[in-house]
Amino acid sequence: MKWGLVGASTIASEHVIDAIRAQEANSIKSVLSSDPQRGAAYAKEHGIAHSTIDLDAIVGDPDIDAVYISTTNEKHFPQAMAAIAHGKHVLCEKPLAMTLAEAVEMVGTARQAGIVFATNHHLRNAGSHLAIRDLIQSGRLGDILSVRIFHAVHLPAHLQGWRINDAAAGGGVIPDIVVHDADTVRFYLDEDPESVIAKAASSGMGQGVEDSVMSVWSMPSGVMVQTHESFTHPFAGSGIEVHGTKASIRARGVMTQRPVGEMILVDGDGQQDIPFSDHGLYARSLSHFTKAVAGVGQPSADGVDGVKSLAVALAVREAAEKGHAVRVDYGGL
Repeated sequence: MKWGLVGASTIASEHVIDAIRAQEANSIKSVLSSDPQRGAAYAKEHGIAHSTIDLDAIVGDPDIDAVYISTTNEKHFPQAMAAIAHGKHVLCEKPLAMTLAEAVEMVGTARQAGIVFATNHHLRNAGSHLAIRDLIQSGRLGDILSVRIFHAVHLPAHLQGWRINDAAAGGGVIPDIVVHDADTVRFYLDEDPESVIAKAASSGMGQGVEDSVMSVWSMPSGVMVQTHESFTHPFAGSGIEVHGTKASIRARGVMTQRPVGEMILVDGDGQQDIPFSDHGLYARSLSHFTKAVAGVGQPSADGVDGVKSLAVALAVREAAEKGHAVRVDYGGL
């Protein structure tokens, strides 16, 4: 399978390019950048034969089978729709779009066209999160009572830019991190948040968008979910806790793009370490994607997963703006 990169992004260079090339018979033919000089330099650095500023040169290339979209958020919808119209399979960064209606449309259009469409939610591919999900589903924790996510980090300088200054491009901690936490909770519990309350803040890192948010989600089963996401906390550390009637899991350092961290299970007999696989998150995601294109299985996170994580994030933002509980609208999915 030959790929086109729609976006000369940091995440592609740090994670996705290698993950694509790790798949048997997968290669990258071309990369799109809005800046021709930057695109050419990026292509040279990563051993990609072609660079272009023209989206049609990628999506219209009959030699390209799939595209990975990692541009700024406001570009995802038109770029994905163009790729789908040309019959390309799509792996799209989160959030899928700026609005729920756009996300629903792109996913529905891909389904009607028989296109494999996936969302690049990396956390559900981590050995740590797979191990937690297995423990939950095995009943080891008993009935789940609550989940607490602390995902407050300090956004590195090279990733700041539009994420902290440009609302029109989809900046802010809510579309950047809340979507990941929503997907992780859904992955663990196999259910969707019903309503949320939230409080957001701008602490001065950027302008025009929130850089910190706390929220509480109500689940259909009665599980309570508490989350804290931020761009401004250099020493907070990150992690997740799942508490049940028989045991609790406490995981630290697992809300990351790398297969790291530590986890313990605590019950009436004390505590024990939980082992987990240290496979690459993106390699697993790309493996599932390429198999789905070949007609075997599904992407690890499909388009519906992307719509639903966006829906939760939009509800959190609305709840923070309005100061009251908001029901999550999943656009009929």
